[in-house]
Amino acid sequence: MSATVRLLSKAKRAIERPFVDHTVQKNAMQDSSWADGLRGVASIFVVSSHLVLCFARNLVNPCCSSDEHNPSLFQRPIFRLVAQGQAWVALFFILSGFVNALKPIKLARAGQIETALTNLSTSSFRRTFRLMLPAATATIVSWIVCQLGAYEMGRTSDAYWLYTYTPLPSSSWGTALEDLVNGLRATWTFGVVNTYDQPQWALIYLLQGSMMVFCALLIVVNLTPTYRALALCLFAGWSFDWSYKHYDPLVGFTVFMGILLAEFSLTVHSTTLSRYSVLLTPPLATFALVLMSFPTDNSANAPWSAHLLKFALRFFPAQLDFGRTYGSIGALLLVFSIIISPHARAFLSTPPLTLLGKISFPIYLLHGTFLRSLFAWIMFAGKSPVETQERVADGTIVSSIRSPLPGSMRITVSVVISMGCILIASYFWALHVEPWFGWITKAAEETMMGKGHGAETNGKTVLPVRKE
Repeated sequence: MSATVRLLSKAKRAIERPFVDHTVQKNAMQDSSWADGLRGVASIFVVSSHLVLCFARNLVNPCCSSDEHNPSLFQRPIFRLVAQGQAWVALFFILSGFVNALKPIKLARAGQIETALTNLSTSSFRRTFRLMLPAATATIVSWIVCQLGAYEMGRTSDAYWLYTYTPLPSSSWGTALEDLVNGLRATWTFGVVNTYDQPQWALIYLLQGSMMVFCALLIVVNLTPTYRALALCLFAGWSFDWSYKHYDPLVGFTVFMGILLAEFSLTVHSTTLSRYSVLLTPPLATFALVLMSFPTDNSANAPWSAHLLKFALRFFPAQLDFGRTYGSIGALLLVFSIIISPHARAFLSTPPLTLLGKISFPIYLLHGTFLRSLFAWIMFAGKSPVETQERVADGTIVSSIRSPLPGSMRITVSVVISMGCILIASYFWALHVEPWFGWITKAAEETMMGKGHGAETNGKTVLPVRKE
């Protein structure tokens, strides 16, 4: 009996033994910079999903084309994440909830409720400016490039994402100004696409999610951690009804669960599970990535996705978008597997990945402009337009004159050069343009909240105050 106990004790110590020393493990579990690294990885996969839609649309389906019998490597689970943009966008929503909630929850758990509320107020104010100002600037840049005719090669190419989301130059500068205003407004209007920068469709949902985070925290910040977690679970379940009626990409579910993960990361449970992360994280992260691989279209065409579809049809509400649902659940499990793993946290906190995370928003904003200009120029320069035929949604065949896709070598060179330029431009955007947005936000905050120089009002107010 004693020999069995000793054997089990040795096994337990072996499982709990970390690959890093205790100091590194402790620092990794306290550091949240891994979220920057994960956000950077997600931004690269969003770009890759748009590249796939340019020259490898067959990867969107989980199985074979008409002349093939076996799926290609990048149609298989996990590998096909290069084409799963929506799953990575779900990761943005989760990290938004996690990061925006982390500091207020820390303050609340320390009993500093007033400080937490003040932090929520200023954060919600700044968040609006820090989303809208860069988005407007990126739209103006894209509008200028479009009006100068630099998008024409992409628009007349046979690359699906390019010819679908590339606008024509306006007929006159007067019309161009009107189109610019419409584009700026479209980013923040539900159901309307900004023609000058289609990837900005997600920004209104990021803003909506941020406001959900701040409102939810205002409600639960005074609760105990247990009741705060229960309330967040209730909000997350309730939000499915909102998403169905507003056709949003499960924004409420992802951001509320992101807050819940922030709460969990501050408990002793995450530290306890970290001892077993060597066993828990690899299978959990693998399963999460498989769920994130679930295709939006033709999911019955491959055995692995057909099984997931069958499960969803039986247990999920019929009105849900199964692709977004699986993508969101998978992204949540991935973040959970990272939270409990000091090794994954340490890897994602390495300088190259944290730098990538710091330029992730510029990457998201600028990649559309580069793909429709520089990428298209390299891909199709010297290509003569030919007649192409495409079967549209209603089954009819439409003919058009487009520049054909080049060979794989030229595509590879185009991708490498374009990605390098996107990364360099995003770095300099973060270095030289983002500080201006910070300065404008700070100036607006000081002016509108009565802070800083010139804030004294000598007791005067805009509206009269009632005297009791």
